[in-house]
Amino acid sequence: MSSLLSMQTLLPLLVGLPLVAAILTTILTGRRLCAWVSILFALAQLGAAITLVSWLRDNGLNIESPDPIRYAFGGWGAPLGIDLVVDGFSALMVALTTLLVLILSIYSYFYFTDAHKASRFWPLWWLLVTGLNALFLSADMFNIYVTLEIIGLSAVALVALQGNRDALTAALRYLLVGLSGSLCYLLGVALLYRSYGTLDLTQLSAIVEPSALTGVSLALISVGLVLKTALFPLHFWLPLAHGSAPAPISAALSALVVKASFYLLARFWLDVLEPATTEAGLLLLGVLGSMAIIWGSVQALRAHRLKLIVAYSTVAQLGYLFLLFPLQIGASAAVGQNVSSLNAVAYFILAHACAKAAMFLAAGNIMLSEGHDDVRRLSGLASRMPLSLFTFAIAGASLIGLPPSAGFIAKWLLLNATIDSEQWWWLIVILAGGLLAASYLFRVLNIGFSSPEDHDSVLPSEKLTMKKLHPVMSLCGFALAMMAIFFGFNAQWIIDLLNLNPLSTLSSLVDNRVAL
Repeated sequence: MSSLLSMQTLLPLLVGLPLVAAILTTILTGRRLCAWVSILFALAQLGAAITLVSWLRDNGLNIESPDPIRYAFGGWGAPLGIDLVVDGFSALMVALTTLLVLILSIYSYFYFTDAHKASRFWPLWWLLVTGLNALFLSADMFNIYVTLEIIGLSAVALVALQGNRDALTAALRYLLVGLSGSLCYLLGVALLYRSYGTLDLTQLSAIVEPSALTGVSLALISVGLVLKTALFPLHFWLPLAHGSAPAPISAALSALVVKASFYLLARFWLDVLEPATTEAGLLLLGVLGSMAIIWGSVQALRAHRLKLIVAYSTVAQLGYLFLLFPLQIGASAAVGQNVSSLNAVAYFILAHACAKAAMFLAAGNIMLSEGHDDVRRLSGLASRMPLSLFTFAIAGASLIGLPPSAGFIAKWLLLNATIDSEQWWWLIVILAGGLLAASYLFRVLNIGFSSPEDHDSVLPSEKLTMKKLHPVMSLCGFALAMMAIFFGFNAQWIIDLLNLNPLSTLSSLVDNRVAL
């Protein structure tokens, strides 16, 4: 019992640490001091997350005891108070967030050398992290709305940090989309509260019934979250926002921020409002995901800016996540199928986050050093920036799904879930997406490894004006790329953690209650 109580206290700590860091970096002066304080806080929250994940794996949830760990603020439990909750899925998301935040914070120390930009970056950065941790641990729908606003507003300010025309345009578009998505989400929450009188996700999932009002609520929440996730055709804001933001911010947006809204979609569709879902709705999300895979890949093939290629690749890779939903059709009759598809998508989140963050850091390093990110003018890059191009190649191999990367494991699990559900047509989309990803990534590598003499557009003067980067900046991107390989060799313990997730046990629990 004392061990459980100590684990419960880690939940508010994971929210409080980044909030304190945001306050301190606002008060403190000096670029180096703020950066070192940020790195120390990033180490502290990573330690808390690792402790929580380790305890969960050793003592945590299973089919017989599916209740997640809860912490009630001020001793007031739901429905009067606000609860923080952690299970296998949310623990994975928090651990992933804290790990990436540490590496990106170290990178940002060397990236933001301008004191004025650094003084604005660090408080906004930690507000973003506060919102992410709080969202993954929240068990209250209105509290989730608050975290969505914190994430959205801090992300918009970070995108605008560059101060140029493209960045401001992207930030304003991002702001409009974010506010529209939050409004749709809040309207859906208001309808649910009017119908059921509770905002707690666990209580709501126990009493929700299929009805027209519940269906409308789910539709409103879904539209709001799909906007924030940038699912095709509502992806119009993402390429410009991710392509215009500074490199560490682009990495965080692609690896973490868009995953947060998808995480909520999975929660609502597969757990909280599962009785209101329909096969048509599940199939629609899968079709939109398939279109995102093809459309994003084609646009990445056509793009000439390196960061835009990576940004459009994010649109495509997000499409794979939405294949989770149609794979749930008929899953209630086979709980193992539900677990398999959820494991595949959650593992895909992990693989994509590491690979995409690595690619954005590599692209940022190339842009800083070369002074541009025009792919057509990057011939001979392998001799000038070998580690950054190698990082890009390793991360690209994970996105394609080549062994032994985490991306290979994720796609293998997704293919198995597709076969188990006997929905073979999704196989075509998954394989086509892999081939298209190989096309636009090998296009970059082909130019990077080619001789400068083969491309007349490369001017000798451009090579003489290269900016020398700190070695740690290249090593941060390389570390993220190697994480994508590391997780490919260590899949079982991650899957074991995911199997502690109530989403995977919901169907059997509901069936048991009905039988009783």
